[in-house]
Amino acid sequence: METITDVEPKRFTASSSNGAGASPQAARPAPVRPTLRFMLQHPAHMIALGFGSGLGRMAPGTVGTLWGWLAFLVLQMWLSPASIGWLIAASIPLGWWACTVTARNMHVADPGHIVWDEIVAIWIVLWLAMPMGFWGQLVAFGLFRFFDAAKPNPVKWADQLCKGFGPRGGWGIMLDDLVAAFCTLLVIALWRHLLG
Repeated sequence: METITDVEPKRFTASSSNGAGASPQAARPAPVRPTLRFMLQHPAHMIALGFGSGLGRMAPGTVGTLWGWLAFLVLQMWLSPASIGWLIAASIPLGWWACTVTARNMHVADPGHIVWDEIVAIWIVLWLAMPMGFWGQLVAFGLFRFFDAAKPNPVKWADQLCKGFGPRGGWGIMLDDLVAAFCTLLVIALWRHLLG
């Protein structure tokens, strides 16, 4: 079982990590647990860790989604729906880059502390499902958390599609949450259709 350290991540190269006679397990750096210091070391860390909402040890994905929900409500006070749509569109490639860099520096392919994927996904859900009152938003929050955590298909398929480090792995971090957002919106649409 790997231990997670609180130290600053060390840079490593292919030549240093694949020395002769070294096992792949021994060559791989230990995973890094993100701290406030780690988050402030790079703008990508700040974004990927949800401006601190992903730093907690308990349920960072749920906390990140909650932060995204609250952030959306604040954004609605200042931005038009079209402007929020453009912000979301920009947040997807930005998140891809931030997740790629942060996962690499944490030495973990898909760290649970990276929550930008949850934040962008709940923004998409709320942007497309609004207007809704508090209880409707709470249902949307709960549905998204179910799809993101339980990962029924097709979320499970998306989660397994792109694994590893680099841009492919960074996209994989984002992809399953985008599919979870789609599944959430599909359930909300069916619910509204049945009630309407």
